[in-house]
Amino acid sequence: MQLTLLAVGKLRPALRQAADEYLKRLRRYATVRELEVREAGKAPNAEVGRRIEGAHLRERIPEGARVIVLNRSGRGWSSHDLARRLDVWRLASTPVALVLGGSHGLDPELVTEAHEQWSLGPLTLPHELARVVVMEQLYRAWTILRGEPYHK
Repeated sequence: MQLTLLAVGKLRPALRQAADEYLKRLRRYATVRELEVREAGKAPNAEVGRRIEGAHLRERIPEGARVIVLNRSGRGWSSHDLARRLDVWRLASTPVALVLGGSHGLDPELVTEAHEQWSLGPLTLPHELARVVVMEQLYRAWTILRGEPYHK
């Protein structure tokens, strides 16, 4: 299975270290790439910034990928729900791109273009921490699928 995590911005060192640990673990189960695009910090306002970041994210989405955006208004999935989705995506043999926005969220057009919207819940998380949580949940979902003890 081919998974691409697309995110706006770079992670600070402590979160980078955590993300790298989960990437290492995830790569036991799937081909995983993490791609970052620059934040549009010099945009005149948040709306323009989201559009600029959205364009950069679109350019990096693998051709033919199933696009899942992380969005507060999306559906919440349990770890078991995510495991079931991973299994379906794996069997479909289609690349999957998980897209995370920056500090101002995602371009609304990119959200409407996505195949699915996944919400990590009603809490407001820093976008950097949300990326690490997504990686951890992907790893947890794989262990559930494989019947490995991590998820207990």
